Parts: sequence; structure tokens; C-alpha cells
Amino acid sequence: MHISLTSELEAAIKQKISSGYYNNASEVIRDALRFWEANEELVNYMELEILQKRLAVGADQATQGIFVNQSVSEIVAELENE
Repeated sequence: MHISLTSELEAAIKQKISSGYYNNASEVIRDALRFWEANEELVNYMELEILQKRLAVGADQATQGIFVNQSVSEIVAELENE
């Protein structure tokens, strides 16, 4: 398997290896994937909470008559860039 990483992720992996806790990049990636799998439900819950808070703000603004002149796809694109 071949994967491409950003320079930041590659540096993070190298730092983990330099710490002495891991022997190679494969160990770092395997451990990260195990952590992700073990905590996926928590991550999904946190994302749901963030979404609920943002929706509550939007609902409050709507009841006050505060609206934006953006399409849904523009708003989603903006949120993805955060």
C-alpha cells in the first residue's frame, strides 16, 4: 500500500519515531488507526455536538430575522475550510 502524506504529517510521524516509542512509520500508523477505531464513536459524538451548537446559533439568528445571502453549498464549503 502506498499513501501520500502532507509534510506536517510526515514530520509528526518522524517525531514519534524519534521519541523512541515507535520503531518505524508503520507502527505509528497502525497505532493511530487503532486509536481512531477505538475512539470513532467519541469523535462522531463530538462532531454531532459541534453541529448541534452551530444549528442552535443559526436557529436563534433566524428567529431574530438575521439571515445571510449564501447558498447551502457555499456555507458548507466555508465550514469545510475551517
